[in-house]
Amino acid sequence: MRRSCTDDPYADIVSVVAPPSFGFEHTFADGLDGLYAEWAPAPVPHPELAVFNESLASELGLDIDHLQSTAGVRALAGDAAPPDARPLAQAYSGHQFGGYSPRLGDGRAVLLGELVDNAGVRRDLHLKGSGRTPFARGGDGKAVLGPMLREYLFGEAMHALGIPTTRALAVVTTGESVTRETALPGAVLARVASSHLRVGTFQYAAATGDAELMDRLVRYAAERHVPAATGETLAEQAAALFAHVVDVQAALIADWMAVGFIHGVMNTDNVTISGETIDYGPCAFLDAYDAATVFSSIDHGGRYAFGNQPAIGAWNLARLAETLVPVVDDDPDRAVQTLTAALEQYPLRFGGSWLTHMRTKLGLVPGSDDDDREVAEGFLAILERREIDFTNAFRDLATSLRTGAPPSFMPVDDDGATSWYHGWLERVDRDAAQRMDAVNPVHIPRNHLVEEALAAATDGDLAPITTLVEVLGRPFERGDVDGRFAQPAPDSFGPYRTFCGT
Repeated sequence: MRRSCTDDPYADIVSVVAPPSFGFEHTFADGLDGLYAEWAPAPVPHPELAVFNESLASELGLDIDHLQSTAGVRALAGDAAPPDARPLAQAYSGHQFGGYSPRLGDGRAVLLGELVDNAGVRRDLHLKGSGRTPFARGGDGKAVLGPMLREYLFGEAMHALGIPTTRALAVVTTGESVTRETALPGAVLARVASSHLRVGTFQYAAATGDAELMDRLVRYAAERHVPAATGETLAEQAAALFAHVVDVQAALIADWMAVGFIHGVMNTDNVTISGETIDYGPCAFLDAYDAATVFSSIDHGGRYAFGNQPAIGAWNLARLAETLVPVVDDDPDRAVQTLTAALEQYPLRFGGSWLTHMRTKLGLVPGSDDDDREVAEGFLAILERREIDFTNAFRDLATSLRTGAPPSFMPVDDDGATSWYHGWLERVDRDAAQRMDAVNPVHIPRNHLVEEALAAATDGDLAPITTLVEVLGRPFERGDVDGRFAQPAPDSFGPYRTFCGT
Protein backbone atom coordinates (compact mmCIF):
# COMPACT_ATOMS: atom_id res chain seq x y z
CA MET A 1 0.00 0.00 0.00
CA ARG A 2 1.49 3.31 -1.08
CA ARG A 3 1.53 6.15 1.45
CA SER A 4 1.99 9.90 1.21
CA CYS A 5 5.54 11.06 0.57
CA THR A 6 6.59 13.29 3.46
CA ASP A 7 9.50 13.95 5.77
CA ASP A 8 7.22 14.52 8.77
CA PRO A 9 7.50 11.50 11.10
CA TYR A 10 4.11 12.34 12.61
CA ALA A 11 2.25 12.75 9.32
CA ASP A 12 0.86 9.21 9.24
CA ILE A 13 -0.30 9.45 12.85
CA VAL A 14 -2.13 12.68 12.03
CA SER A 15 -3.64 11.11 8.90
CA VAL A 16 -5.18 8.33 10.95
CA VAL A 17 -7.24 10.79 12.93
CA ALA A 18 -7.82 13.24 10.07
CA PRO A 19 -9.64 11.58 7.16
CA PRO A 20 -9.29 13.63 3.99
CA SER A 21 -12.08 15.90 2.83
CA PHE A 22 -13.31 14.97 -0.63
CA GLY A 23 -15.15 18.17 -1.58
CA PHE A 24 -18.51 16.45 -1.38
CA GLU A 25 -21.82 18.04 -2.27
CA HIS A 26 -25.18 16.54 -1.34
CA THR A 27 -27.91 17.49 -3.79
CA PHE A 28 -29.58 14.08 -3.52
CA ALA A 29 -29.69 14.22 0.27
CA ASP A 30 -30.81 17.85 0.30
CA GLY A 31 -33.60 17.43 -2.21
CA LEU A 32 -34.92 13.90 -1.87
CA ASP A 33 -35.64 13.10 1.77
CA GLY A 34 -38.06 10.21 1.73
CA LEU A 35 -35.81 8.24 -0.65
CA TYR A 36 -33.05 7.35 1.76
CA ALA A 37 -32.06 6.60 5.32
CA GLU A 38 -29.02 8.31 6.79
CA TRP A 39 -26.70 5.51 7.80
CA ALA A 40 -23.04 5.21 8.71
CA PRO A 41 -20.83 2.50 7.18
CA ALA A 42 -19.67 -0.25 9.50
CA PRO A 43 -16.16 -0.04 10.95
CA VAL A 44 -13.63 -2.57 9.67
CA PRO A 45 -10.67 -4.01 11.58
CA HIS A 46 -7.78 -3.59 9.14
CA PRO A 47 -8.44 -1.83 5.81
CA GLU A 48 -5.80 -2.15 3.09
CA LEU A 49 -5.87 -1.16 -0.57
CA ALA A 50 -6.25 -4.05 -2.96
CA VAL A 51 -6.54 -1.93 -6.11
CA PHE A 52 -6.67 1.81 -6.60
CA ASN A 53 -7.78 3.65 -9.74
CA GLU A 54 -5.35 6.56 -10.05
CA SER A 55 -6.70 7.73 -13.42
CA LEU A 56 -10.26 7.93 -12.07
CA ALA A 57 -9.07 9.69 -8.91
CA SER A 58 -7.35 12.23 -11.12
CA GLU A 59 -10.54 12.77 -13.17
CA LEU A 60 -12.40 13.42 -9.94
CA GLY A 61 -9.84 15.99 -8.82
CA LEU A 62 -8.96 14.00 -5.69
CA ASP A 63 -5.64 13.96 -3.85
CA ILE A 64 -4.12 10.67 -5.01
CA ASP A 65 -1.43 10.47 -2.35
CA HIS A 66 -3.79 11.31 0.49
CA LEU A 67 -6.32 8.70 -0.70
CA GLN A 68 -3.61 6.05 -0.44
CA SER A 69 -2.56 7.13 3.03
CA THR A 70 -3.85 5.31 6.09
CA ALA A 71 -6.62 7.87 6.56
CA GLY A 72 -7.58 7.81 2.89
CA VAL A 73 -7.84 4.03 2.82
CA ARG A 74 -9.99 4.08 5.96
CA ALA A 75 -12.29 6.57 4.27
CA LEU A 76 -12.56 4.40 1.14
CA ALA A 77 -13.43 1.41 3.33
CA GLY A 78 -16.09 3.35 5.23
CA ASP A 79 -14.14 2.88 8.44
CA ALA A 80 -13.75 6.63 8.99
CA ALA A 81 -16.07 8.82 6.97
CA PRO A 82 -14.56 11.98 5.48
CA PRO A 83 -15.63 15.06 7.45
CA ASP A 84 -17.69 16.36 4.52
CA ALA A 85 -19.47 13.04 3.84
CA ARG A 86 -23.15 12.51 4.55
CA PRO A 87 -23.57 8.72 4.37
CA LEU A 88 -26.99 7.42 3.40
CA ALA A 89 -28.60 4.27 2.03
CA GLN A 90 -30.86 4.86 -0.95
CA ALA A 91 -34.35 3.41 -1.22
CA TYR A 92 -35.71 1.78 -4.37
CA SER A 93 -38.03 -0.96 -5.54
CA GLY A 94 -37.54 -3.30 -8.46
CA HIS A 95 -38.82 -6.02 -10.72
CA GLN A 96 -36.48 -8.94 -10.19
CA PHE A 97 -36.81 -11.53 -12.96
CA GLY A 98 -40.27 -10.09 -13.60
CA GLY A 99 -41.49 -10.22 -9.99
CA TYR A 100 -42.07 -6.92 -8.21
CA SER A 101 -40.31 -6.28 -4.90
CA PRO A 102 -41.66 -3.09 -3.29
CA ARG A 103 -38.72 -2.49 -0.94
CA LEU A 104 -35.17 -3.23 -2.00
CA GLY A 105 -32.75 -0.34 -1.49
CA ASP A 106 -29.08 -0.29 -0.61
CA GLY A 107 -28.97 -3.24 1.75
CA ARG A 108 -25.19 -3.18 2.06
CA ALA A 109 -24.12 0.13 0.58
CA VAL A 110 -24.04 3.84 1.32
CA LEU A 111 -23.72 6.97 -0.76
CA LEU A 112 -21.02 9.20 0.74
CA GLY A 113 -21.75 12.21 -1.43
CA GLU A 114 -21.31 13.77 -4.85
CA LEU A 115 -18.21 15.12 -6.55
CA VAL A 116 -18.04 17.53 -9.46
CA ASP A 117 -15.24 16.17 -11.62
CA ASN A 118 -12.70 18.04 -13.72
CA ALA A 119 -15.12 18.13 -16.67
CA GLY A 120 -17.87 19.66 -14.53
CA VAL A 121 -19.89 16.43 -14.32
CA ARG A 122 -21.58 15.58 -11.02
CA ARG A 123 -20.76 12.02 -9.90
CA ASP A 124 -21.66 9.89 -6.90
CA LEU A 125 -19.16 8.14 -4.66
CA HIS A 126 -20.79 5.06 -3.20
CA LEU A 127 -19.45 2.29 -0.95
CA LYS A 128 -20.59 -1.29 -1.55
CA GLY A 129 -20.11 -3.97 1.09
CA SER A 130 -20.01 -1.44 3.91
CA GLY A 131 -22.36 -3.23 6.32
CA ARG A 132 -26.06 -3.79 6.90
CA THR A 133 -28.46 -0.91 6.42
CA PRO A 134 -32.20 -0.55 7.16
CA PHE A 135 -32.81 -1.95 3.66
CA ALA A 136 -30.87 -5.16 4.29
CA ARG A 137 -32.95 -8.24 3.63
CA GLY A 138 -31.41 -10.89 5.82
CA GLY A 139 -27.86 -10.51 4.53
CA ASP A 140 -24.80 -9.64 6.55
CA GLY A 141 -24.15 -6.39 4.64
CA LYS A 142 -20.65 -7.48 3.74
CA ALA A 143 -18.95 -8.19 0.44
CA VAL A 144 -16.07 -10.49 -0.43
CA LEU A 145 -12.97 -9.66 -2.39
CA GLY A 146 -13.59 -11.66 -5.57
CA PRO A 147 -16.91 -10.06 -6.61
CA MET A 148 -15.68 -6.57 -5.74
CA LEU A 149 -12.57 -7.03 -7.88
CA ARG A 150 -14.82 -8.41 -10.61
CA GLU A 151 -16.83 -5.19 -10.58
CA TYR A 152 -13.63 -3.14 -10.70
CA LEU A 153 -12.28 -5.15 -13.61
CA PHE A 154 -15.47 -5.13 -15.70
CA GLY A 155 -16.04 -1.42 -15.13
CA GLU A 156 -12.57 -0.61 -16.41
CA ALA A 157 -12.95 -2.97 -19.38
CA MET A 158 -16.27 -1.43 -20.39
CA HIS A 159 -14.86 2.06 -19.97
CA ALA A 160 -11.94 1.22 -22.26
CA LEU A 161 -14.41 -0.15 -24.83
CA GLY A 162 -16.23 3.18 -24.78
CA ILE A 163 -19.38 1.81 -23.16
CA PRO A 164 -21.07 4.00 -20.50
CA THR A 165 -20.44 2.41 -17.12
CA THR A 166 -20.07 2.88 -13.42
CA ARG A 167 -16.44 2.57 -12.37
CA ALA A 168 -14.58 1.73 -9.19
CA LEU A 169 -12.24 4.14 -7.49
CA ALA A 170 -10.84 1.41 -5.25
CA VAL A 171 -11.30 -1.99 -3.70
CA VAL A 172 -10.24 -2.14 -0.06
CA THR A 173 -9.85 -5.35 1.90
CA THR A 174 -11.30 -5.16 5.38
CA GLY A 175 -9.09 -7.56 7.29
CA GLU A 176 -12.04 -9.74 8.24
CA SER A 177 -13.36 -13.04 6.93
CA VAL A 178 -16.85 -13.15 5.46
CA THR A 179 -18.70 -16.45 5.45
CA ARG A 180 -20.31 -17.63 2.23
CA GLU A 181 -19.92 -21.30 1.31
CA THR A 182 -16.57 -20.90 3.04
CA ALA A 183 -14.65 -18.12 4.78
CA LEU A 184 -13.49 -15.52 2.26
CA PRO A 185 -11.61 -12.21 2.56
CA GLY A 186 -13.95 -9.25 3.02
CA ALA A 187 -13.77 -6.12 0.88
CA VAL A 188 -15.47 -2.80 0.16
CA LEU A 189 -15.88 -1.33 -3.32
CA ALA A 190 -15.80 2.45 -3.80
CA ARG A 191 -18.01 2.96 -6.86
CA VAL A 192 -18.40 6.09 -8.98
CA ALA A 193 -21.49 6.81 -11.09
CA SER A 194 -23.14 9.77 -12.81
CA SER A 195 -25.87 8.98 -10.32
CA HIS A 196 -27.39 5.95 -8.65
CA LEU A 197 -30.93 6.84 -9.73
CA ARG A 198 -32.63 3.77 -11.17
CA VAL A 199 -35.96 2.80 -12.65
CA GLY A 200 -36.51 1.21 -9.25
CA THR A 201 -36.08 4.60 -7.58
CA PHE A 202 -39.10 5.88 -9.49
CA GLN A 203 -41.05 2.72 -8.71
CA TYR A 204 -40.40 3.23 -5.01
CA ALA A 205 -41.43 6.88 -5.08
CA ALA A 206 -44.59 6.07 -7.03
CA ALA A 207 -45.50 3.26 -4.64
CA THR A 208 -45.41 5.61 -1.65
CA GLY A 209 -48.39 7.47 -3.09
CA ASP A 210 -46.64 10.72 -2.19
CA ALA A 211 -47.17 12.90 -5.26
CA GLU A 212 -44.95 15.66 -3.91
CA LEU A 213 -42.05 13.20 -3.47
CA MET A 214 -42.52 11.94 -7.01
CA ASP A 215 -42.55 15.50 -8.33
CA ARG A 216 -39.29 16.26 -6.50
CA LEU A 217 -37.66 13.12 -7.89
CA VAL A 218 -38.68 13.89 -11.47
CA ARG A 219 -37.43 17.46 -11.25
CA TYR A 220 -34.17 16.38 -9.62
CA ALA A 221 -33.49 13.63 -12.17
CA ALA A 222 -34.36 15.86 -15.10
CA GLU A 223 -32.17 18.71 -13.92
CA ARG A 224 -29.28 16.35 -13.22
CA HIS A 225 -29.48 14.25 -16.39
CA VAL A 226 -31.41 16.33 -18.93
CA PRO A 227 -30.14 19.86 -18.31
CA ALA A 228 -31.77 21.07 -21.52
CA ALA A 229 -35.12 20.57 -19.78
CA THR A 230 -34.26 22.95 -16.94
CA GLY A 231 -36.84 25.73 -16.67
CA GLU A 232 -39.60 23.75 -18.34
CA THR A 233 -42.79 22.77 -16.57
CA LEU A 234 -42.72 19.65 -14.43
CA ALA A 235 -44.83 17.76 -16.98
CA GLU A 236 -42.44 18.75 -19.76
CA GLN A 237 -39.46 17.73 -17.64
CA ALA A 238 -41.04 14.33 -16.98
CA ALA A 239 -41.64 13.75 -20.69
CA ALA A 240 -38.12 14.90 -21.56
CA LEU A 241 -36.65 12.67 -18.86
CA PHE A 242 -38.45 9.62 -20.17
CA ALA A 243 -37.40 10.32 -23.76
CA HIS A 244 -33.82 10.70 -22.52
CA VAL A 245 -33.85 7.37 -20.68
CA VAL A 246 -35.31 5.66 -23.76
CA ASP A 247 -32.45 7.03 -25.85
CA VAL A 248 -29.60 6.22 -23.47
CA GLN A 249 -30.84 2.73 -22.65
CA ALA A 250 -31.36 1.87 -26.33
CA ALA A 251 -27.82 3.05 -27.11
CA LEU A 252 -26.36 1.25 -24.09
CA ILE A 253 -27.88 -2.13 -24.95
CA ALA A 254 -26.76 -1.76 -28.57
CA ASP A 255 -23.26 -1.07 -27.23
CA TRP A 256 -23.43 -4.26 -25.15
CA MET A 257 -24.61 -6.36 -28.07
CA ALA A 258 -21.83 -5.08 -30.31
CA VAL A 259 -19.14 -6.52 -28.02
CA GLY A 260 -20.99 -9.69 -26.96
CA PHE A 261 -21.74 -8.56 -23.40
CA ILE A 262 -24.49 -10.21 -21.36
CA HIS A 263 -25.52 -8.20 -18.31
CA GLY A 264 -27.25 -11.16 -16.70
CA VAL A 265 -29.52 -9.34 -14.24
CA MET A 266 -31.46 -6.59 -16.03
CA ASN A 267 -33.87 -6.05 -13.16
CA THR A 268 -35.42 -2.59 -12.95
CA ASP A 269 -33.29 -1.79 -9.90
CA ASN A 270 -30.25 -2.26 -12.18
CA VAL A 271 -31.44 0.09 -14.93
CA THR A 272 -29.89 3.51 -14.46
CA ILE A 273 -31.48 6.79 -15.49
CA SER A 274 -28.03 7.96 -16.64
CA GLY A 275 -27.64 5.10 -19.12
CA GLU A 276 -24.59 3.65 -17.37
CA THR A 277 -24.00 -0.06 -16.86
CA ILE A 278 -24.35 -0.98 -13.20
CA ASP A 279 -23.95 -4.21 -11.21
CA TYR A 280 -21.43 -6.66 -12.68
CA GLY A 281 -22.43 -9.70 -10.62
CA PRO A 282 -23.56 -12.36 -13.11
CA CYS A 283 -22.35 -10.66 -16.30
CA ALA A 284 -20.07 -12.26 -18.88
CA PHE A 285 -18.95 -11.98 -22.50
CA LEU A 286 -19.78 -14.41 -25.25
CA ASP A 287 -17.20 -16.88 -26.45
CA ALA A 288 -18.94 -18.84 -29.22
CA TYR A 289 -21.82 -16.82 -30.62
CA ASP A 290 -25.28 -18.00 -29.59
CA ALA A 291 -28.15 -15.57 -29.07
CA ALA A 292 -29.65 -17.90 -26.45
CA THR A 293 -26.56 -17.79 -24.24
CA VAL A 294 -27.24 -17.47 -20.51
CA PHE A 295 -24.50 -17.50 -17.90
CA SER A 296 -26.38 -16.53 -14.73
CA SER A 297 -26.97 -19.50 -12.44
CA ILE A 298 -30.37 -18.14 -11.37
CA ASP A 299 -31.72 -17.22 -14.81
CA HIS A 300 -33.39 -20.58 -15.29
CA GLY A 301 -35.81 -19.40 -17.97
CA GLY A 302 -33.31 -17.41 -19.99
CA ARG A 303 -35.11 -14.14 -19.36
CA TYR A 304 -31.86 -12.19 -19.65
CA ALA A 305 -30.23 -14.25 -22.42
CA PHE A 306 -27.97 -12.37 -24.82
CA GLY A 307 -30.58 -12.07 -27.56
CA ASN A 308 -33.36 -11.10 -25.15
CA GLN A 309 -31.64 -7.96 -23.89
CA PRO A 310 -33.26 -5.49 -26.35
CA ALA A 311 -36.78 -6.68 -25.52
CA ILE A 312 -36.08 -6.63 -21.79
CA GLY A 313 -34.83 -3.07 -22.18
CA ALA A 314 -38.21 -2.08 -23.61
CA TRP A 315 -40.03 -3.93 -20.81
CA ASN A 316 -38.04 -2.09 -18.16
CA LEU A 317 -38.71 1.26 -19.80
CA ALA A 318 -42.43 0.51 -19.77
CA ARG A 319 -42.20 0.09 -16.00
CA LEU A 320 -40.61 3.53 -15.76
CA ALA A 321 -43.34 5.00 -17.95
CA GLU A 322 -46.01 3.64 -15.59
CA THR A 323 -44.57 5.65 -12.71
CA LEU A 324 -44.56 8.89 -14.73
CA VAL A 325 -48.19 8.86 -15.87
CA PRO A 326 -49.51 11.16 -13.09
CA VAL A 327 -46.64 13.62 -13.62
CA VAL A 328 -46.78 13.86 -17.41
CA ASP A 329 -50.45 14.86 -17.59
CA ASP A 330 -53.47 15.22 -15.31
CA ASP A 331 -55.40 13.24 -17.92
CA PRO A 332 -54.13 9.64 -17.72
CA ASP A 333 -55.09 8.91 -21.32
CA ARG A 334 -53.08 11.84 -22.65
CA ALA A 335 -50.15 10.90 -20.41
CA VAL A 336 -50.17 7.32 -21.70
CA GLN A 337 -50.30 8.61 -25.26
CA THR A 338 -47.27 10.87 -24.68
CA LEU A 339 -45.25 8.15 -22.97
CA THR A 340 -46.21 5.50 -25.50
CA ALA A 341 -45.07 7.72 -28.35
CA ALA A 342 -41.68 8.07 -26.66
CA LEU A 343 -41.44 4.34 -25.93
CA GLU A 344 -42.21 3.54 -29.56
CA GLN A 345 -38.94 5.26 -30.44
CA TYR A 346 -37.01 2.60 -28.52
CA PRO A 347 -36.86 -0.08 -31.24
CA LEU A 348 -35.90 2.57 -33.78
CA ARG A 349 -33.15 3.95 -31.53
CA PHE A 350 -31.86 0.50 -30.65
CA GLY A 351 -32.07 -0.78 -34.20
CA GLY A 352 -30.28 2.26 -35.58
CA SER A 353 -27.50 2.07 -32.99
CA TRP A 354 -27.05 -1.67 -33.47
CA LEU A 355 -26.90 -1.36 -37.26
CA THR A 356 -24.35 1.45 -37.01
CA HIS A 357 -22.19 -0.78 -34.82
CA MET A 358 -22.49 -3.70 -37.21
CA ARG A 359 -21.67 -1.60 -40.27
CA THR A 360 -18.44 -0.42 -38.70
CA LYS A 361 -17.58 -3.83 -37.25
CA LEU A 362 -17.99 -5.40 -40.69
CA GLY A 363 -16.29 -2.54 -42.53
CA LEU A 364 -19.26 -2.01 -44.83
CA VAL A 365 -19.51 0.85 -47.23
CA PRO A 366 -22.97 2.05 -46.12
CA GLY A 367 -25.86 0.90 -48.23
CA SER A 368 -29.56 0.66 -47.51
CA ASP A 369 -30.54 -0.26 -43.98
CA ASP A 370 -32.26 -3.42 -45.19
CA ASP A 371 -29.25 -4.58 -47.19
CA ASP A 372 -26.80 -3.84 -44.40
CA ARG A 373 -29.00 -5.55 -41.84
CA GLU A 374 -29.16 -8.64 -44.07
CA VAL A 375 -25.35 -8.75 -44.30
CA ALA A 376 -24.99 -8.40 -40.52
CA GLU A 377 -27.63 -10.98 -39.67
CA GLY A 378 -26.19 -13.37 -42.24
CA PHE A 379 -22.80 -13.14 -40.58
CA LEU A 380 -24.23 -13.80 -37.12
CA ALA A 381 -26.14 -16.79 -38.49
CA ILE A 382 -22.86 -18.27 -39.76
CA LEU A 383 -21.18 -17.69 -36.39
CA GLU A 384 -24.07 -19.33 -34.56
CA ARG A 385 -24.29 -22.31 -36.88
CA ARG A 386 -20.56 -22.96 -36.75
CA GLU A 387 -20.13 -22.01 -33.04
CA ILE A 388 -17.49 -19.39 -33.82
CA ASP A 389 -15.91 -17.07 -31.28
CA PHE A 390 -17.78 -13.77 -31.53
CA THR A 391 -14.91 -11.41 -30.70
CA ASN A 392 -12.23 -13.00 -32.82
CA ALA A 393 -14.47 -13.48 -35.87
CA PHE A 394 -14.52 -9.77 -36.71
CA ARG A 395 -10.75 -9.43 -36.36
CA ASP A 396 -10.28 -12.54 -38.52
CA LEU A 397 -12.45 -10.97 -41.21
CA ALA A 398 -10.20 -7.91 -41.24
CA THR A 399 -7.14 -10.15 -41.48
CA SER A 400 -8.70 -11.93 -44.46
CA LEU A 401 -8.85 -8.61 -46.32
CA ARG A 402 -5.11 -8.19 -45.83
CA THR A 403 -4.17 -11.75 -46.78
CA GLY A 404 -6.75 -12.37 -49.50
CA ALA A 405 -7.70 -15.70 -47.92
CA PRO A 406 -11.09 -16.42 -46.33
CA PRO A 407 -11.01 -16.86 -42.54
CA SER A 408 -10.80 -20.45 -41.34
CA PHE A 409 -14.37 -20.44 -40.04
CA MET A 410 -15.67 -20.06 -43.62
CA PRO A 411 -14.50 -23.28 -45.29
CA VAL A 412 -15.07 -23.83 -49.00
CA ASP A 413 -17.46 -26.73 -48.35
CA ASP A 414 -19.95 -24.43 -46.61
CA ASP A 415 -21.92 -22.97 -49.52
CA GLY A 416 -23.84 -20.53 -47.31
CA ALA A 417 -20.68 -19.16 -45.70
CA THR A 418 -18.85 -18.93 -49.04
CA SER A 419 -21.74 -17.06 -50.63
CA TRP A 420 -21.92 -14.64 -47.71
CA TYR A 421 -18.15 -14.04 -47.83
CA HIS A 422 -18.07 -13.17 -51.52
CA GLY A 423 -21.08 -10.90 -51.08
CA TRP A 424 -19.35 -9.18 -48.17
CA LEU A 425 -16.20 -8.61 -50.22
CA GLU A 426 -18.30 -6.63 -52.67
CA ARG A 427 -19.45 -4.31 -49.88
CA VAL A 428 -16.05 -3.29 -48.45
CA ASP A 429 -13.27 -1.05 -49.71
CA ARG A 430 -9.50 -1.19 -49.27
CA ASP A 431 -9.60 0.83 -46.03
CA ALA A 432 -12.14 -1.48 -44.41
CA ALA A 433 -9.60 -3.56 -42.46
CA GLN A 434 -8.21 -0.50 -40.73
CA ARG A 435 -11.70 0.73 -39.82
CA MET A 436 -12.64 -2.70 -38.51
CA ASP A 437 -9.58 -2.99 -36.30
CA ALA A 438 -10.40 0.37 -34.73
CA VAL A 439 -13.77 -0.87 -33.40
CA ASN A 440 -13.37 -4.63 -32.95
CA PRO A 441 -11.58 -5.49 -29.71
CA VAL A 442 -8.78 -7.99 -29.47
CA HIS A 443 -9.11 -8.23 -25.71
CA ILE A 444 -12.29 -8.62 -23.69
CA PRO A 445 -12.73 -10.01 -20.15
CA ARG A 446 -12.54 -13.66 -21.20
CA ASN A 447 -14.47 -15.70 -18.68
CA HIS A 448 -11.69 -18.16 -17.94
CA LEU A 449 -9.12 -15.39 -17.49
CA VAL A 450 -11.42 -13.48 -15.15
CA GLU A 451 -11.97 -16.55 -12.98
CA GLU A 452 -8.26 -17.35 -12.98
CA ALA A 453 -7.37 -13.84 -11.82
CA LEU A 454 -10.09 -13.70 -9.16
CA ALA A 455 -9.07 -17.08 -7.75
CA ALA A 456 -5.47 -15.89 -7.47
CA ALA A 457 -6.57 -12.67 -5.76
CA THR A 458 -8.65 -14.59 -3.23
CA ASP A 459 -5.51 -16.58 -2.45
CA GLY A 460 -3.55 -13.37 -1.92
CA ASP A 461 -1.95 -12.83 -5.33
CA LEU A 462 -3.18 -9.62 -6.98
CA ALA A 463 -0.70 -9.69 -9.88
CA PRO A 464 -3.02 -11.50 -12.34
CA ILE A 465 -5.79 -8.93 -11.71
CA THR A 466 -3.35 -6.08 -12.23
CA THR A 467 -2.11 -7.60 -15.48
CA LEU A 468 -5.61 -8.33 -16.76
CA VAL A 469 -6.81 -4.79 -16.04
CA GLU A 470 -3.79 -3.42 -17.91
CA VAL A 471 -4.50 -5.63 -20.94
CA LEU A 472 -8.20 -4.75 -20.96
CA GLY A 473 -7.33 -1.07 -20.80
CA ARG A 474 -6.03 -1.37 -24.40
CA PRO A 475 -8.76 -3.51 -25.95
CA PHE A 476 -7.98 -2.76 -29.60
CA GLU A 477 -4.20 -3.26 -29.47
CA ARG A 478 -2.40 -6.54 -29.95
CA GLY A 479 0.97 -5.02 -29.10
CA ASP A 480 3.28 -7.36 -27.25
CA VAL A 481 0.48 -8.88 -25.15
CA ASP A 482 0.62 -12.63 -24.55
CA GLY A 483 -1.61 -14.27 -27.17
CA ARG A 484 -3.51 -16.23 -24.54
CA PHE A 485 -5.40 -13.05 -23.57
CA ALA A 486 -7.12 -13.10 -26.97
CA GLN A 487 -8.03 -16.78 -27.02
CA PRO A 488 -11.36 -18.39 -26.09
CA ALA A 489 -11.58 -20.66 -23.09
CA PRO A 490 -10.03 -24.10 -23.52
CA ASP A 491 -12.38 -27.07 -23.64
CA SER A 492 -11.22 -28.02 -20.14
CA PHE A 493 -12.83 -24.84 -18.76
CA GLY A 494 -16.25 -26.44 -19.27
CA PRO A 495 -19.67 -24.77 -19.10
CA TYR A 496 -19.51 -21.37 -17.42
CA ARG A 497 -21.86 -20.12 -14.73
CA THR A 498 -21.96 -16.74 -13.02
CA PHE A 499 -23.49 -15.72 -9.72
CA CYS A 500 -24.94 -12.56 -8.23
CA GLY A 501 -22.09 -10.79 -6.44
CA THR A 502 -21.72 -11.70 -2.79
